[in-house]
Amino acid sequence: MISIMDRTVQPSLEMQQSVAAVEQIVGYDFRNKRLLEEALTHSSYSESPSYQRLEFVGDAVLSLALSNHFFLAYPGVEPGTLSLLRSANVSTEKLARVAVRHGLYCHLRHNAPALRDKVREFTEAVTGEDETPLVYRGSVRAPKVLADMVESVAAAMYVDLNFDLEQLWMKFRCLLEPIVTLEEVQGQPQPVTVLFELCQKHGKHIDIKHWRDETKSIASVYVDGVFVASGSSEQKEIAKLDAAKIALLKLSKSLGESGRSTRFIAGIDGKFQIEEAKQKLHELCDKKKWPKPIYTIEKDEGPSHEKRFVSSVKIATADGVLYITGDERPRIKDADNSAASSMICALQESGYI
Repeated sequence: MISIMDRTVQPSLEMQQSVAAVEQIVGYDFRNKRLLEEALTHSSYSESPSYQRLEFVGDAVLSLALSNHFFLAYPGVEPGTLSLLRSANVSTEKLARVAVRHGLYCHLRHNAPALRDKVREFTEAVTGEDETPLVYRGSVRAPKVLADMVESVAAAMYVDLNFDLEQLWMKFRCLLEPIVTLEEVQGQPQPVTVLFELCQKHGKHIDIKHWRDETKSIASVYVDGVFVASGSSEQKEIAKLDAAKIALLKLSKSLGESGRSTRFIAGIDGKFQIEEAKQKLHELCDKKKWPKPIYTIEKDEGPSHEKRFVSSVKIATADGVLYITGDERPRIKDADNSAASSMICALQESGYI
């Protein structure tokens, strides 16, 4: 990252026009314009530093700024609800729409054709939407790169302002408008609430467990003691929401409450999965020009005549690596197919397919 002490560095000739345009969009004249150039550069563009370090700062800074805002705006609201409010306003869905609404996406520098296609698809889907805040998700999955870009621009401004959080909020808040309010969060069905209601309706017990790895919070949904889905994010509430979304799709399928056309079959234990899912997932990755799925045995238990296996599958996409585990099965082949089935469900829910 360019030293914050150097306030005279101009952007490269290649990026002068984009930097000037984004300065107009955000209403701020950067002293160190290379910071903004960095914020507009994706990691696929190897000839210049990417926004990854700035995005790391921007994620934390926007979360803190919004935490402060909601703490002051809603003095009687419980911490859990404040977390939902913050999550709704820093979600990929929300920030990606900020990038589209203000035209920031036009100035992203990258060398990834697949990324361009995803951004175009999302932009076309949301252009013309009214400004009613969407709390959870729309019909087309928001590309994470757009949210990262917004966070990076915020971080560049924050650094250029000598790390003055109050000044950043005063200047950057207008880009985030309309801010998702308490009334809007309460007025739109929350995936976790819907999930609990669905399970209650069918007499099933649900449990959501949380833990962290080195960088992310992970939420896993269990129904009647059986693993159903997981989600991960740097923020606990977003991980929980993502896990609930995937679990809702899987359960609504198996409980006959979904209209999707994917064919499901029942296993010997009554759990449902997509027929020939492993082959279908392989074909899907080939069609999307993604690397082949990677399967890993996560669980291998029981005596030789009563073996039980759980497999996971990873897929590398333009947005990052997707990971999910399947249900317990008596054979590795069946466990792999269960993991593939779960991945296809997750891809459908997330708007990849």
